Amino acid sequence: MRHLELHILQSVPVACLNRDDFGSPKTAVFGNVPRARVSSQCWKRAIRKMMAEESPQRFAGHRTRLIIEPLRDRLTQRGLSQDEAQQGAEKMGEALAKLDNPPTRIKTLFFSSPQELDLLADAYAENKDAKKAVKALGKVLPGDAADIALFGRMVASDHTLTLEGAAMFGHALSTHRVSNEIDFFSAVDDLKPEDAEDAGAGMTGTLEFNSATFYRFAALNLDMLEDKAHLGCLTTEERQEVLSLFVRATLTAMPAARHNSMHAATLPSFALAIVREKGHPVQLVNAFEEPVWTKGGIIAASRQKLEEEYARLQNTWGITAAVECRLPDMPLAKILKVVAQHVR
Repeated sequence: MRHLELHILQSVPVACLNRDDFGSPKTAVFGNVPRARVSSQCWKRAIRKMMAEESPQRFAGHRTRLIIEPLRDRLTQRGLSQDEAQQGAEKMGEALAKLDNPPTRIKTLFFSSPQELDLLADAYAENKDAKKAVKALGKVLPGDAADIALFGRMVASDHTLTLEGAAMFGHALSTHRVSNEIDFFSAVDDLKPEDAEDAGAGMTGTLEFNSATFYRFAALNLDMLEDKAHLGCLTTEERQEVLSLFVRATLTAMPAARHNSMHAATLPSFALAIVREKGHPVQLVNAFEEPVWTKGGIIAASRQKLEEEYARLQNTWGITAAVECRLPDMPLAKILKVVAQHVR
């Protein structure tokens, strides 16, 4: 498997980037100590949204239950009456993921692009058969569905529509021990008189947060990216643009949780980009199985441990690379040009 690996070190200040069901920052135990954690799903959504903002015509997919109305509108544009279009949209919704009650949405999220919905509408308008219309999907992704190619699609009701994503992500873990902390806050009632009997804050509460230096890992299967089921419909140059957007967004996108009250947007301090001609992607997270501990900052020590782990894997397992690029030693623009050359 030809693939790209991204190994990223990023320090984040006071934040709650990804919450659990109690509203606390997510954590995990690794190396027998608690670590700060951000789930891969959380960071992937931020990356997907950034790519859609940068290139809306290429990353046009939406993961939604609300596809009945868009399908109905497309069918009316193809000459069906309002009643026929509504019935047809509901039939296709039932074939894709079962209708909910009321039938304005389907029961599970469906990841699709506008051009895919056009294909569905064209196929249904031609033969009035919802199952045949659904079968029209899944053979070749259209050019506006690069996000589906990267992140994949799972359709339980019809496995022919399921597509394995070309991108792979690990959960972000702190390179060091982290314990969540509690922020006690108070808010003043602007209209309460200063001499009021119940003097004091108008509201008080607590929020949990942490701060951490994260090791982040992402990879991209270049062979899969180029096959017919994924982005085979694009030219080499267009696939290179997709790769460049993926790398840039993976490095720079940030989860948006509490971005007004705990704005924690940072950029990575270090990134190692590797292209391999064969094998499978390998994380370097075991560099931090023994947590980093210093009297000063964490980034420099984390980079040293990361480089040592990479050298150990190379020496022990004979892992080779076609390309190795390090940021900030090499500027991002040059890294993107070097890596893009390996897209066919």
